[in-house]
Amino acid sequence: MFASITEFVSALGQYNFLQSALMASIMVGIMSGLIGSFIILRGMSLMGDAISHSVLPGVAVAYMLGINLMLGATAFGVLAALLIGYVSQHSKLKNDTSIGIVFSAFFALGFILISMAGSSTNLHHILFGNVLAVSDSDLLTTVIILAIVVIFVVFAYKELLVTSFDETFAKSYGLNTTVMQYALMIVLTLVTVSALQTVGLILIVAMLITPAATAFLWTNRLSIMLVLASIFGVIASTIGLYLSYTFDWASGPAIVLVAAAIFMISFLIAPKQGFFQKLGGKHV
Repeated sequence: MFASITEFVSALGQYNFLQSALMASIMVGIMSGLIGSFIILRGMSLMGDAISHSVLPGVAVAYMLGINLMLGATAFGVLAALLIGYVSQHSKLKNDTSIGIVFSAFFALGFILISMAGSSTNLHHILFGNVLAVSDSDLLTTVIILAIVVIFVVFAYKELLVTSFDETFAKSYGLNTTVMQYALMIVLTLVTVSALQTVGLILIVAMLITPAATAFLWTNRLSIMLVLASIFGVIASTIGLYLSYTFDWASGPAIVLVAAAIFMISFLIAPKQGFFQKLGGKHV
């Protein structure tokens, strides 16, 4: 094991593709933790899943046109987010029903377009990720999206805080909760697109939810939760990259399994909400 770690560190100093993969993994871990925290606090986990599946037709169209996959994915992700919001606000259907209709339709369309494009190899990478194949353009796009996420969280922190915990108070305070909801969904779409290459379409929601859920077990303060979620996201992404490179595993499943392992450990030992702490409290 130690020899493998040494070899991995040595390879990092030699291969540019591995350095790019590490940087992409770290950035995706940070932004997933930041946005994921608001997603779970707002009960929007299903929305994260919906948008991650809805980008598939955009990826297929971009592949068929020979343009950057992230451009197509972003366009369809934003379209899905806006469409879900519009349907839920202009009908008597509940939000989860709107989500189910839109994302299943987009996902089905994506599979048909992918089959028309006729590339099963690219479909596998899209579904499960291939962080070792991150290009310079992908890396630049991820840097830009990370900057957008950080700026959004910093400048809209108070609004996000209020609307996440008490939407009724936020409305009475004069905040436009609808605008904040749409803004968060659009940023969520950007994070989803940036994570395509790293963890793949199917497992993106796991990276959005698991590190944030892990951080939630350790603290009751949002600011600390954001930091912890980002740290857990970075740890999972880095260790997952190591496992992917060393054992030739798909990067997405490797990263998600590490994130799940961190969550399970935290679930048991977290000082405030951990299983052992609650178990001990019952016996006091």
